Amino acid sequence: MGDPMHLDEVHRSHRAGWLRAAVLGANDGIVSTASLILGVAAAEASRGSVMTAGVAGLVAGAMSMAAGEYVSVYSQKDAEEADLAVEEQELEEDPEFELEELTQLYVARGVDWQTAERVAEQLTAHDALDAHAREELGIVDRVTARPLQAALASASTFAVGAGVPLAALALVPIERVAPGVGIISLAALALLGTLGARAGGAPAFRGALRVTLWGAGAMVLTTLVGRLFGAVV
Repeated sequence: MGDPMHLDEVHRSHRAGWLRAAVLGANDGIVSTASLILGVAAAEASRGSVMTAGVAGLVAGAMSMAAGEYVSVYSQKDAEEADLAVEEQELEEDPEFELEELTQLYVARGVDWQTAERVAEQLTAHDALDAHAREELGIVDRVTARPLQAALASASTFAVGAGVPLAALALVPIERVAPGVGIISLAALALLGTLGARAGGAPAFRGALRVTLWGAGAMVLTTLVGRLFGAVV
């Protein structure tokens, strides 16, 4: 028997679906809303105008994230279901060929033919479609596309992320909007990158640095646009 301690191994790949949507939503919420606030504030708008722009950006962004994530992930789900339907039909029409195909997949991975054939037969007897979905199509039930889950995760985390620069705007004096919102938003991005990296098992510093640099770049560019627009007007 193998070491029972190996049963306690922790793997994080099953988090990929919701983790990607959640991190993307929160990151976009912080970056886009902070950039919008800094851009409008740089055009010398009033606090009320800046706040209105920020809240509008939160609502529009959350809905856009939800719709975009739902449509894109649903497209993936449709493709998966179409592939499964084809595979199910092939299993009904020519089960012998499908069994040999499954056997060859294991042989291609380095399993000897006799063992591969026995495994293929046992898995086919247990759940043929599940075996082919996993081994031939790469579809695993627990990480398959879930459009509604992805949409809700993106929208909610976008709103939470966007709330950070909006809270900073409400707390700091209007003359200190740029440094106040910028610093707080970058700190939130660094924290988000750290948490996302740890949840995925990646180095925390690299994750924090990556999102912080991109966020800083976006904020600088929108601030420059706002100043240019304000100067022209």
